[in-house]
Amino acid sequence: MTLDPQIKEALDSFKTLDQKITYFEELLGVVSWDLQIDAPKKGRQQRSNAIGALSTEVFELSMSDEMGACLDTLSSPEAQDQLDEVTRATVRVRKREYDKSKRIPADLYKEFVILTSNAHDIWEEARKTNNFEHYRPTLEKIVDITRQFADIYGYDTHPYNALLDNYEPGLTVETLDPLFKDLREKTIQLLDRIQQSPHQPRKEIFEQSFDIEKQKAFNLFVLPQLGYDMDAGMMAESAHPFATGLNTNDVRITTRYLENNMRSAIFGTIHECGHALYEQGIDSEYEGTALREGTSMGIHESQSRFLENMVGRSQAFWSYFYNDLKTYFPQQFEDVSLEDFSRAINTVEPSLIRVEADELTYNLHIMIRYEIEKGLLSGDIEVKDLPQVWNEKMEEYLGVVPPNDADGVLQDVHWSFGGFGYFPSYALGNLYAAQFMNQMKQDIPNLNDVIEKGAFHTIREWLKKHIHTHGKLYTPNELVQRVTGEELNAKYLTDYFEEKYADVYRLNQ
Repeated sequence: MTLDPQIKEALDSFKTLDQKITYFEELLGVVSWDLQIDAPKKGRQQRSNAIGALSTEVFELSMSDEMGACLDTLSSPEAQDQLDEVTRATVRVRKREYDKSKRIPADLYKEFVILTSNAHDIWEEARKTNNFEHYRPTLEKIVDITRQFADIYGYDTHPYNALLDNYEPGLTVETLDPLFKDLREKTIQLLDRIQQSPHQPRKEIFEQSFDIEKQKAFNLFVLPQLGYDMDAGMMAESAHPFATGLNTNDVRITTRYLENNMRSAIFGTIHECGHALYEQGIDSEYEGTALREGTSMGIHESQSRFLENMVGRSQAFWSYFYNDLKTYFPQQFEDVSLEDFSRAINTVEPSLIRVEADELTYNLHIMIRYEIEKGLLSGDIEVKDLPQVWNEKMEEYLGVVPPNDADGVLQDVHWSFGGFGYFPSYALGNLYAAQFMNQMKQDIPNLNDVIEKGAFHTIREWLKKHIHTHGKLYTPNELVQRVTGEELNAKYLTDYFEEKYADVYRLNQ
């Protein structure tokens, strides 16, 4: 179809703006990576200022009068009828950003970007020195501006809804509250049965020293076999593991190594690999457009949680990799059978640190953060009270109390970059992952054998075809329905937990 001249002119201008914003965001990603990984300490303040300036430029481009005029023209029914699916989706994504952020004053946005760029180092130092008061003034400023953002975005019932929508479009506390209530109740019931079981795994096999250099070597051995293209990425170390997708041919991940906790690095690496496979698998046609990233944080998290837990913690996975692991750590696992090892990596035990929590109790960690964030946004909780509130909720939800703030309220990086509304994505990721896996088992009936043989390309190709390649082409709800034929259903996750832990803990014996 030949485009009307006015529509074609608007489309050409829109594509130029879209590409420019995307390229600037890629450069921001590189600079932010450098700030967190390589930048010398004395240069970080100036780097944060530079990030603030470029971020403001990107913000102003995306909110410019020119962008607004393009979106008005391209969103009209006449234009929508003439545009292809990819272009319509790109317009949808940019318009959603435009409509929501247009009201944010540029100077407030710049202040927030500089504040959060500096906050990472402040958080890291506070955690290292176990000093919440060092972090508190900065966090108070972040919370204050975040409350302003919520008011500017607008909401119907709860200010937290304005932030949830940033990460999972359409999600509200009205949806999450009953969902989390049900998940919490079933988790606690299963946890009680697990703790009463006489068939406890041999978790002590991990209470040993594991050479960090050997851990690094094993991680680099596993990554490419899972499908991570080492020529299109790299792995570094950071206090908090993360993945950064700059483009489909440059997707970087980090992990952290603990000599007395081998599982942290292995499963942290597999987790970030799941994020990276998503980014590396997006259709290259979307490079330079708003579609060149995952459709939501929840869907993104489904990919990392699926690979880390549903694949990486399965006995089938270690049937393939266990002998290799033993070549790196022969003494530590000399008398440990595959069955004992695979049961031990699935030990359930309420713990302090979210990123090291077992698969079952992990969601309880998310619920704690969710409740706290809701309280911070509504004003029911103030930053100065966070250590006490955190410890009280840890005791209520998990039955453990942090001995210090470093292992408590300071353990997560998210608030330092203003990521309020982000945490629920992790629990949603588990829900999505279980539903996707249910569909995968129908499409690949011998899935367990595929994993056991190390044919991970079969899994990667299924994920790429059904999820990765689409980028932001579909909304989260559209994607779930396309893949599974139904909307998000929590039953698949609770059924998965029941089946898995009945086996690990011999609950039916």
